[in-house]
Amino acid sequence: MTDRKKPAKDYSIYFQPPSYRDAKRRGKEDVRVHYDFKIADDLKSMGKGKFYHIQTYGCQMNEHDSEMMMGMLEEMGYTWTDNREEADVILLNTCAVRENAEDRVFGELGHLKSLKKEKPDLILGVCGCMSQEEGVVNRILTRHQYVDLIFGTHNIHRLPELLREAVFAKEMVVEVWSKEGDIIENLPKKRAGLKAWVNIMYGCDKFCTYCIVPYTRGKERSRRPADVIAEVRELARQGYKEITLLGQNVNAYGKDFEDIDYRFADLMADIQKIDIPRVRFTTSHPRDFDDKLIEVLARGGNMVEHIHLPVQSGSNEILKKMSRKYTRESYLELVRKIKEAIPNVVLTTDIIVGFPGETDAQFEETMSLVREAEFASAFTFIYSPREGTPAAKMADDVPMEVKKERLNRLNELVAELSLKDNMKLSGQTVEVLVEGVSKNNPEFLSGRTRTNKLVHFKGPASLTGQFIDVKITEVQTWLFKGEIAAVHALEA
Repeated sequence: MTDRKKPAKDYSIYFQPPSYRDAKRRGKEDVRVHYDFKIADDLKSMGKGKFYHIQTYGCQMNEHDSEMMMGMLEEMGYTWTDNREEADVILLNTCAVRENAEDRVFGELGHLKSLKKEKPDLILGVCGCMSQEEGVVNRILTRHQYVDLIFGTHNIHRLPELLREAVFAKEMVVEVWSKEGDIIENLPKKRAGLKAWVNIMYGCDKFCTYCIVPYTRGKERSRRPADVIAEVRELARQGYKEITLLGQNVNAYGKDFEDIDYRFADLMADIQKIDIPRVRFTTSHPRDFDDKLIEVLARGGNMVEHIHLPVQSGSNEILKKMSRKYTRESYLELVRKIKEAIPNVVLTTDIIVGFPGETDAQFEETMSLVREAEFASAFTFIYSPREGTPAAKMADDVPMEVKKERLNRLNELVAELSLKDNMKLSGQTVEVLVEGVSKNNPEFLSGRTRTNKLVHFKGPASLTGQFIDVKITEVQTWLFKGEIAAVHALEA
């Protein structure tokens, strides 16, 4: 590609690194919704005969962002490849929640350096949450100057233009908006499989002291109800079997609307009327999980009986230091109300061990809460300080060996509770959505129950995408094995 050797224009407007200070601000600016997104005609053939590869790290929101980038790249003529050596564009869509996620990305950049030397025309980009961090961008600018493109979470829709600038510019193209942008509807998406992510809101205003997300994703902005409902209806028309509604804090949906009184429970009630078999949502904050939402979920229908409800700690003192703004007692009362309304509900959670100042007694309070709530599973983490957050200024005074010992004990308890919960299904027949051949054993198919439990069973691959009934014959800690009892009739 000789274009990269053309004389460079003034690309200074494309050098916009992030600022922690700006990212912390929460203004009253109106968030506009744009429905006129389109890729310029001169960019629609830019990728003809070329290949792209996106490596995605982190949460479901990042996966959804990658689907949008894939959609835009394919409208530009690019073709997906699993082989990075074949790719003309490689994007690393990054996560900033924990230190080890950042370490993996920088390790990957190191591996890609030799490929960049072999293919100097390769466009190598870093995007996503890490790109919203001042320290990360500065590190790339000084140590990884072979990167061609850096952009963040607020300007994904700018990918076509930024990619063009990266191709023609001699310098690194950096455009990261520290302040969140407007809501861009009608972005193309390349989805795969039977399930679909549906983003219903952006950002988070909770500012938990350990969390970088409010800085990397901006203030809470909800999509208009009609736009969400139209997308879900279209997914139902296309034959998707399951959707997951996404947001950094989904049950804060609608709090930012000034012209209508319409909250997450109202959205769920409307989606309950749409002919799509399963509806999930993630992630919830206990403070915003209200009685009306419980009432809607208790009606069942396409609302599955699985709720992910991060608690983070069972100690009131630690919850206060985390700025979670609820107590152990109020969390357990919420759990009681949910279980009373939805007796067959499966609850899962997130827990951090070794937060600054956490004592043995405070950790034991977390253990006792886990026993009382009887979580079916949990994502457990050792505390990881994130630059720019209030907790990063606290003394990280719990020794690593203590953190690891606590994590091991917690994981043993979670495994015990998971097996106990799973034993309830021994010999039972459950509805399973067949996802395909098992990744671990090609002799088996795998699928998930309404409560998101993994089931392995023997059967023809032609069942992929169908609902079947499986009789559970073997219970394990994290999965089941079973036999096909019935295949649901396909709709005409």
